[in-house]
Amino acid sequence: MSDNEEAEQVPKSSFATYVAEGDQLYLKAEYVKAIESYTTPNDKNCLVARSKCYVKMGDSTNALRDAEASLAEDKEFFKGLFQKAEALYTMGDFEFALVFFHRGHKLRPELQEFRLGIQKAQEAIDNSVGSPSSVKLESKGDLSFFHKKSESVKPKGLPCTMKKEQNQQNKKSPKSEKTAKQLLGELYSDKEYLEKLLKDEDLMKGEMRSGERVQDLILSCISYLDTRTEFWRQQKPVYARERDRKLMQQKWTKTQQHLPSDPTAYVLKHLEEIDSSMATGNVMGSLKKAQHVLKAVQRWSEEAVPNKAEMLGNLHSCIGNALIDLEDMDGALENYKKDLDLARQSNLLEAKSRALANIGRVHARVGQYMQAIEAWEEKIPLIRCILEKTWLFHEIGRCYLELECYNEARDYGSRSLEAAADTGDEKWQLNANVLMAQSEVKLGNHKSGVAYFERALGWAKSLRDNPAKEAIQKALSEARQYLTEESI
Repeated sequence: MSDNEEAEQVPKSSFATYVAEGDQLYLKAEYVKAIESYTTPNDKNCLVARSKCYVKMGDSTNALRDAEASLAEDKEFFKGLFQKAEALYTMGDFEFALVFFHRGHKLRPELQEFRLGIQKAQEAIDNSVGSPSSVKLESKGDLSFFHKKSESVKPKGLPCTMKKEQNQQNKKSPKSEKTAKQLLGELYSDKEYLEKLLKDEDLMKGEMRSGERVQDLILSCISYLDTRTEFWRQQKPVYARERDRKLMQQKWTKTQQHLPSDPTAYVLKHLEEIDSSMATGNVMGSLKKAQHVLKAVQRWSEEAVPNKAEMLGNLHSCIGNALIDLEDMDGALENYKKDLDLARQSNLLEAKSRALANIGRVHARVGQYMQAIEAWEEKIPLIRCILEKTWLFHEIGRCYLELECYNEARDYGSRSLEAAADTGDEKWQLNANVLMAQSEVKLGNHKSGVAYFERALGWAKSLRDNPAKEAIQKALSEARQYLTEESI
């Protein structure tokens, strides 16, 4: 390999490592550390991931900056569009958020995230300004306010400002105060304290060491709390939260009342249907059914269903399988990790083995070979049969081969070959011999490599696998050429 090729390989490995590390830290809610991992690679997906961290931390300005940066070269990058909409929504710019949710939905109408984004942004706008049908303008009441133009011009000075603040306090209805108290929670007492300070005229005349007036500082703090109150109110008013809570309670009670007489049999029946849909190529049907059953099981209590964790793990695994077929690797990995978490929490060894196998499969598919190796090596103690050992050792060896760790690749290739010989499985003996041959050739052991290629060729002929036969013959010819050059 040339120096240039080696230089190209290092960043790729480092990139995968940094991203994987960032993903793990994000899942652990360690957002500051995750941002550091996402900062090293210069990639639009990392910018989106970093923006998500900033949103979680409440730093909407930096969240928007990174989301916009991810769109710099590709204005139709749907992940960037979604994250920009999320950042704008967090900032309270609901109208602009709605625009970008719509743009993303137009590009990727099949993604539920954009549909939900449109819905929540529209609800926030309606909550803040009201829907047109709910607004009626009437020309009755006291309109003398519009004729008092002189009142619109206020003389500057502290007493007038204090009077204005006092008037605002007097105008607050008990209902609005109750709403603010519910929204602000513990911060409401701070707001009350600041409002009391405003009534101290001597204090309001004072200044800080920096030269800033005490009055301005207190007013800015109150303004901030009012802004946050309004933002939370616009997102979902208190009455709506109380209504949703009651509806969820009713829904929960209804679900508990309609719990299947045999929950395990119910889930197993649907798992068979999910597998059947996958086998016949109906991937979307399998995915929708799995998601539907998952929602039902999530509402069941653990008292009523002791093996709830096992059921949820199986369903997350099914969802992950479907998402892999749909090329949604991020979604698949997320569900496989949930399967693994449930297995660890409940000490379900078989489920843990399954989840680790699937997590390794996703990492290998996207070229994250070291992460795949880590998952698969954790699975080794959980192996239950020789055939499982054969393919697992082979896959770990293939990852080491991709990482140019040829000694490790040969070691796992040897272990795979030994297990394949014990099972008598011809296909895996073919695969293991090819892995051994490739590792030996890369290590410069061309004579040994030729021997393994010849054995693999024999298995390919026995299995009548013509594509494998042609590929092996080509590799064998090259290995023999190297061997001839060495003898000269």
